[in-house]
Amino acid sequence: MTGGIKTLGAVVAAVLAALALPALALAHIERPSYWPDPRPDTSVKPAAGGGFPKARPLSTSLRKKAPGETRVVCQKNSLGLLKKSIARGRAEGYTYRPSERLKLSARRAERLMTINRRLFKLCKYKEIQPAVTASGNNDRVVVMPGIYTEPTARKAKTFDPACDKYEIKTEFGDPGALAYDYHLNCPNDQQLILVAGRGPNTAPPPEPPRYDRHGIPNAGPCIRCNFQIEGSGVSADDVVVDAGRVESGNGAPIEAKKDVGIRADRADGFVLRMMTFRHAKEHGIYVMESDGYLLDRFKAFYNGLYGTLTFVEDHGIQQHCETAGHADSGIYPGAPVDSGEQRPEGTPFRYNQIIRYCDSYHNLAGYSATSGNAVHIYKNNFYGNALGLNTDVATAAGHPGYPGDSMLYEGNNIYSNNFNPYDPTSDVDPAFPYPVGTGLWIAGGNNHTVRNNNIYDNWRRGTMVFSIPDVLVCGEQTDNHNQKGCDPNQNNTSHRNKHYSNVMGRSPDGKAMPNGTDFWWDRFPGNNANCWWQNDGPAPITTSPGPLPDCNNGQDPSTSVGTGSLQNEAELASCLAAFETRNFDQSSTSCPWLFTPPKPGSSGALAQESPEGQQRQLELFLRYCAENPSSNTCKAYLPGSR
Repeated sequence: MTGGIKTLGAVVAAVLAALALPALALAHIERPSYWPDPRPDTSVKPAAGGGFPKARPLSTSLRKKAPGETRVVCQKNSLGLLKKSIARGRAEGYTYRPSERLKLSARRAERLMTINRRLFKLCKYKEIQPAVTASGNNDRVVVMPGIYTEPTARKAKTFDPACDKYEIKTEFGDPGALAYDYHLNCPNDQQLILVAGRGPNTAPPPEPPRYDRHGIPNAGPCIRCNFQIEGSGVSADDVVVDAGRVESGNGAPIEAKKDVGIRADRADGFVLRMMTFRHAKEHGIYVMESDGYLLDRFKAFYNGLYGTLTFVEDHGIQQHCETAGHADSGIYPGAPVDSGEQRPEGTPFRYNQIIRYCDSYHNLAGYSATSGNAVHIYKNNFYGNALGLNTDVATAAGHPGYPGDSMLYEGNNIYSNNFNPYDPTSDVDPAFPYPVGTGLWIAGGNNHTVRNNNIYDNWRRGTMVFSIPDVLVCGEQTDNHNQKGCDPNQNNTSHRNKHYSNVMGRSPDGKAMPNGTDFWWDRFPGNNANCWWQNDGPAPITTSPGPLPDCNNGQDPSTSVGTGSLQNEAELASCLAAFETRNFDQSSTSCPWLFTPPKPGSSGALAQESPEGQQRQLELFLRYCAENPSSNTCKAYLPGSR
């Protein structure tokens, strides 16, 4: 039995490890990346980075003695659009997110109109990119109400042959990864708007990439650090950057013209607020290799993969936001800096990024983080997704930080994540096979904490935890990208994960809304110190397997050691074919994750949870292998099976 479980765990790892590759292949292969220096850059006054940036109020954009210059972008009807928005805000209110409706006061309405009239007189730009390009350190761009399609940027070639010389020619990039200088010299090849924070590389990128990813090895001097871009309307709804089909509004179809809406690259101290980004092929908002960023009061709708993607970041905040309609996730802080368990010796533990006060819904996943380290996810609402929150170590090219650790999920409402993007009628085309009806999963990862959340009405699972052995991700980490963290002879995930003081199966207003199963664990052999304690609900907490170790209320983690689970092995096995083949066709798969699970308490739910139902899933997988003997999944699983 144990041998079979180990083999299955390895297969799951192999399949999940491949998940990130198709995402990058959709448009380009990103460069090997490095965490920025977390110390302030004092070459700029005030210093850039070194902490969480603060937004400058809109009114200060008109101050002559304020740091930096202000450039204004507008349309002919910007003031008219603002007047209509103000009228709606006074009569009906406005939102930063669906759960945060506010009433516009007469005083703020008058103040907004006064400021915008003055801004309109200063307006010299009709498109955003030229205003950004003209800006320098401490400058800001104010965008007045309107829909901005950036026609000049749209016309720029994608993969322009003239830009080929800026590609990094490596064995893992075909035709090559795009160096920082690629974007600097070809700003609209990939994105509608580029905020390049630093000058050209001071030296060619290291080849092979440096083993230690702390500190950008060739960063140029600040040229747009402490840069702020903001809308001047009542809310983010008033200023829209559309990278695709404008007629779709905030919905589908996308019909993307560019891969990214706005990209802030090496832009320490970057601030974006009060704007909406939609219909990019990949990401609405993309922040990379930057120390200090703030995304505030923003919205992102129906971008091809992510609403926001922040990658190899430090000192970042995303707050008061709304994201919907994404094929991967609404919010994605990928490869955050090692400031948790794996922090450099002698440095203090700290949360390097904060996600708070956001509503993320109608996505494949509301939130996702590959190799996530020390991010605080606090007081958000994740609902109506297939999977509410995902953290994983399915590490793709350029993702430092393996294995992810020390995330804190706290005070969130994680509920009703029963949206099925695999249904043929769905307007979201899912990028990966995630389990519909699940609140949160830890797909490999250590020392993550899930506490004080309300987790309810997720028809399959409240939370899931399972291991991914190193051997099947180390190839990406070490052979191709020379990164540390992997040992193919070890199982470095999932250990020391904690679930406590959560309210399961009950809404904040006290209504009983059960999950299919509250807590699920693969109980991978050798996993240690995973603990569940003092979780509450209107009914007894349900677990699989059961009971799960409470570690003496978290006081003795040594009492938790994985020994394997036959039932959960069967469920995982039944989904391996979908992972391997990337076939999400519901008519030809035995994987239950791609189907909407029955409502908890129904006869269908009881049948699915029974040992007979789980055995049926395993039988379907074995039948698949009999019909597909060349399947890599089957070759890996069956030799060690029972």
